[in-house]
Order: sequence, then structure tokens, then C-alpha cells
Amino acid sequence: MGAYKYIRDLWKKPKANMPELMKARLIKWRKEPVTMRLEHPTRIDRARSLGYKAKPGFIVVRQRVMSGGHENPNKFTRGGRRPKRQTTKMVLRKSYQLIAEERASKKFVNCEVLNSYWVAKDGQNYWYEVILVDRTNPHILADKRISWITNDRGRVNRGKTSAGKKVRNLQRKGKGAEKARPSRRANSRRM
Repeated sequence: MGAYKYIRDLWKKPKANMPELMKARLIKWRKEPVTMRLEHPTRIDRARSLGYKAKPGFIVVRQRVMSGGHENPNKFTRGGRRPKRQTTKMVLRKSYQLIAEERASKKFVNCEVLNSYWVAKDGQNYWYEVILVDRTNPHILADKRISWITNDRGRVNRGKTSAGKKVRNLQRKGKGAEKARPSRRANSRRM
């Protein structure tokens, strides 16, 4: 068995398997900026399985996302009576992972999001590590296995990453998933 299998087993229950390490990490990560570029991935097994290579052009970013509700941008701030429909809270269809990918992509403009994975969570925040690929790097352009990403602009905003496909209900194909394609909205307008 390889080393990655043992690392994967540790990360199945990180708070039970490595409590002191996770506690120290969370204390440190809370003080860091929201978007933090890393030298190496924290979960090397997960990063490698999602396409990360330790070569120029690949960037790993740890992104922090606050958990909890979102505020409706269209709410009225003035007093008075309001209808029941007009609530201040907003329920997002996006996952925290997709929000983390979008924010990392916004910070690193010349990069495309390849994928991301969960790292940690506490009562207030979620941490995800996002794998970004530099579109302009010559090592990426020369590599046939990853050069396709240079033509796929704005993947994260179009829901092409794994987290985006999950939100769009595109993880299944065939029987039982007829109404998910080309999109739920397009299918509902097909009447």
C-alpha cells in the first residue's frame, strides 16, 4: 500500500485522528487572510487525485468562507409593514465550496480553477483548498494533459468544476436525470 492510502484514512475523521494538529491549524488559519496562497497542498492525496501536479503553473490556494445565512440584497431598509415574502434572509443554491472557488478565481485573474476540496471547518468558517492553473505558463501550454484548460475560460463561473456540476444537478446521467439537462431552467421553459 502506498503512503497516500494512509493519508486518506487519516483525513476521513481528522478531528478524531489528529486532534492537536487540527486545533493548532485552525487557530493559525483564523488569523491568516481569507485567501492564502500555499507552497504545497495540505491534503496531497486529494490534490493529486483531482489533477494537481508539483510543477510550474499549478497554484494551491486556501480559501476561507464564513458559514451561515446570506442577506437578501433587495430587502427594504426602511421601516413599516412588509409582506411575508419579503424576507431579509436569502437561501443560496450554491454550496460553500463553489463560493470558495469563485472567490479564489476572482483573486487570481490569470488562472483557471481546476478543482477544490474540503480542508477544515469550525463553528464560524469553512476552509477549502482550490487548485488553480496558470493559463499563460509555458509549462502548462506544452503539457497535452492539461493544456485544454487554457481554452476553457471562466470554468468556475459557468459551473464546469465538480462543485458547480453538483449544484447544477449534473452528476447523474440517463434514466431519472432527464430534467437536469441542458439545465433545470431550460427544461422548465421547454413546455
